[in-house]
Amino acid sequence: MAKLKTKWICQNCGYETAKYLGKCPDCGQWNTFVEEVVETNSNNQSKVVLNDTKPCLIDEIEVDKSIRFTTGIEEFDRVLGGGLVQGSIVLLAGDPGIGKSTILLQTGKSICKDGRKALYVSAEESASQVKLRAQRLGVKSNSLYIYSQTNFEAIKRQIEEIKPEILIIDSIQAVYSDEITSSPGSVSQIRECTNILMDIAKNKNITVVVIGHVTKEGNIAGPKVLEHMVDTVIYFEGDRYKSYRLLRCMKNRFGTTNEVGVFNMCDDGLHEISNPSEMFLNERTQNNTPGSVVIATNEGTRPLLIEIQALVGTTPYPSPRRVSNGIDYNRLLQILAVLEKRIGLNLSKQDVYVNVIGGLDIDEPAADLGVALAVATCARDVCVSPDTVIVGEIGLSGEIRAVNNLDKRIKEAEKLGFKNIIVPASNKIKQDEFKNIKIKEASRLIDAITACVSKQNN
Repeated sequence: MAKLKTKWICQNCGYETAKYLGKCPDCGQWNTFVEEVVETNSNNQSKVVLNDTKPCLIDEIEVDKSIRFTTGIEEFDRVLGGGLVQGSIVLLAGDPGIGKSTILLQTGKSICKDGRKALYVSAEESASQVKLRAQRLGVKSNSLYIYSQTNFEAIKRQIEEIKPEILIIDSIQAVYSDEITSSPGSVSQIRECTNILMDIAKNKNITVVVIGHVTKEGNIAGPKVLEHMVDTVIYFEGDRYKSYRLLRCMKNRFGTTNEVGVFNMCDDGLHEISNPSEMFLNERTQNNTPGSVVIATNEGTRPLLIEIQALVGTTPYPSPRRVSNGIDYNRLLQILAVLEKRIGLNLSKQDVYVNVIGGLDIDEPAADLGVALAVATCARDVCVSPDTVIVGEIGLSGEIRAVNNLDKRIKEAEKLGFKNIIVPASNKIKQDEFKNIKIKEASRLIDAITACVSKQNN
């Protein structure tokens, strides 16, 4: 007869303990322990080995070229490294309403065109609700099955009956197994259901795509071990109040993690954007405006030209405000400190607002010089020429440090018709390689500011 016992499990990292703890000793979070009932067998029976293959030499292993298949969405394939891999498990996470279910329905439609079967398990919506979204997206297929179910044992029976080539779970936090007594969304349920999905993917050669919820901090809900169990982790980013979406890969056992996909959310679904730089700059005015600059940032291996705007104004309050949207707040404070110490720009009695147009989040240091020039030009009421692009990382002593993939950034700026670009002198880019854009090198922050001002005066 089975014995019942309880244990306390951290809902953030999955740490287990026999008694309640206020603070988790593993992840350091407070009040995250929840008591869960664990069922154990009284007799010690060993588990059946499902895979009894023997080891073989690496040179004798043959790889099937058809092991990877495309999703029919080029931007999605770019992030996945060329498409979905048979027998793999992919975790797709993002904020509510960002478009996770939308892109997977579109993916299911494209995959089924090649004669493959797809099973879409909706654990949060009814089949009729999924049908309404499918009608809006124009999804029609004779081999795309919709199944509204939360019980994992029932889902496994349908997998055995339908035998799909791709399985979509929406979402893993809403699915539960009868073998675990805890509630859906708990650490035990998520870990157990993911383990079962891994067995299904590897033993039946089924590609599994799982949707995961995120916490208010932007992390994937559930234990951290969930990200280690799957083969690929993809984040869907973007401001849900704007139409731009970024698909970013954080882990990929079958490809690079440096690629991103860019989409535009429309009434009929997600549309791919082949030239995202042009899209982010299409509303930019060509008139000179203080505090507006264009930077060349890298999203993976793809260069993007993005506009950064800064607003500097006198504050009536004793403590000035520092507001950053799309730029790390601490990074902004560091740039302002360099401007005050190395350039002599006094901002102690002025509010500073910095905004990245398009709702994107920029975390690479190559945007430092653009942010600094936007703030400096707005504070001094001068303008950066609208046909100039800024690239560079700023050190604490005011030097401009080299950035990677600078040649790709320059080519992107040249392709979009920009005439000038300010780059770090330490990159040592030759002007002869670029005919339609003038390269201005700067070794220190004051040199870059002087180049912008002199260009404006000329």
